[in-house]
Amino acid sequence: MIEAVRRAPCAVAAWLRGVWDGARTYFGLMLLGVMGLLWTVFAVPLYHLLPRRAGLRVGRWLIHWGFRGYLRVLQLIGACRFELSALDALRGQGPLIVAPNHPSLIDAVLVISRLPGLACIMKSSIVDHPSLGAGARLARYIRNDDLRGMIHLSVADLRAGHQLLLFPEGTRSSAAPIGPVKGSVGLIARQAGVPVQTVLIETDSPFLSKGWAWRAIPRLPITYRVRLGRRFDPPASSQDLVAELDAYFRDVLRDAMLPLPVPAMVKHDD
Repeated sequence: MIEAVRRAPCAVAAWLRGVWDGARTYFGLMLLGVMGLLWTVFAVPLYHLLPRRAGLRVGRWLIHWGFRGYLRVLQLIGACRFELSALDALRGQGPLIVAPNHPSLIDAVLVISRLPGLACIMKSSIVDHPSLGAGARLARYIRNDDLRGMIHLSVADLRAGHQLLLFPEGTRSSAAPIGPVKGSVGLIARQAGVPVQTVLIETDSPFLSKGWAWRAIPRLPITYRVRLGRRFDPPASSQDLVAELDAYFRDVLRDAMLPLPVPAMVKHDD
């Protein structure tokens, strides 16, 4: 009886902590959705009114600052800690492929928040999404549903002097430390003649990783840390580059701070 009384305050504290973590988690997710819907109101007319080049610049600039503000809110409510300043060194370095590993859904937000003007290859389902697609189309982000078209548009964007965000795995990591590297990164780098800058994203939580159950509440705060990895020169062989990238990521991320295994209770595809 006495032991039960002693444990009661701890149980109450744990319950309150869970409620607070849940409130911050769902607030963060809903805030991102609301921001997307609000941006859609402006992005739709701007897409039709602005010339392509102006729309691209405005769209990418506003997404950059929107994501930067969003991450700031997550910090202020104590939901996340971010160490992203390493990305700032890539500003003004000319066209290159920014190639991070992909542990969670928030990874693109992390990178774009530090690199204005960045092009991005996105899943076609996101481009078609009612609250996200209009802004992506205004920014002329590149769909991934047509491989030949994706490569053509990516090469053109790089030759125009922009940097390109491309996740070499093509989707969130399906295994630790990464899933298989896809061939598109090698094809684009070879055809555009640009280097590939690897980026190492580390986190201490499996939140929003592949297999994460949406009803599950993570323990907060979550830490996200970004480091610059090796830069690979423009390749003569796309296949050799893909093999080198795969081996490099597996070696350098072996002892990194990566998400814990996700229980196989509910699976979600990207």
